[in-house]
Amino acid sequence: MNNRTLKDLLYEQVARVGKAVSSPKRLEILEMLAQGEKAVETITADVGIDNKLASAHLKALKEARLVQTRRDGKRIYYSLSGSDVAQLGVTLRAVAEEHLLELRMALQGMVAEPDRMVRMGRKELMLQARRGEIVVIDVRPQNEYDAAHLPYARSLPLDELARRMAELPRDVEIVAYCRGPFCLMSDEAVKLLQANGYHARKTSDGISEWQAAGLPLAKP
Repeated sequence: MNNRTLKDLLYEQVARVGKAVSSPKRLEILEMLAQGEKAVETITADVGIDNKLASAHLKALKEARLVQTRRDGKRIYYSLSGSDVAQLGVTLRAVAEEHLLELRMALQGMVAEPDRMVRMGRKELMLQARRGEIVVIDVRPQNEYDAAHLPYARSLPLDELARRMAELPRDVEIVAYCRGPFCLMSDEAVKLLQANGYHARKTSDGISEWQAAGLPLAKP
């Protein structure tokens, strides 16, 4: 094999990953799977596509070795093939935000109300949570919290927040998080909490961003 053929082969293999993540829906699926293992039916419902299209996207991700499967009876479960895949998603998003004005403007629109965003760094957030100076709530579904969550965070899924709000202290700031910068569950949680008199804000971090920064996660 000559040098040109070898180089073409090497770049072709790397391009397999690039092609696999070239779809917006596949990127969303990877973000979902970064939260933990998911059944095909769950992926289909959360991403808003039909079974046939979901299967096609998952097949492309599996062929690029970005996801793996597990069968339990008739159900097939998907998970990321490694933590580096979640970090790839964080890196892609960071590069896109740095170079694409359209993305920066869209993200600015999401945080148009700056009083809803925390202004402390990750380590300070963890330190204050450990001291009880703030209460961090994870508003993702319970099974995602059980797979991994930020240190000292409480599980309070968004669909349970209204009826469980009394569990939260009113004299301490509440910080909500969900699946990362593109996730809107934490925004909804903050709106609900503030409307009920709580001092609440959100962090745009999810577990992928936390892990990519080299910080520990809490796991069962």
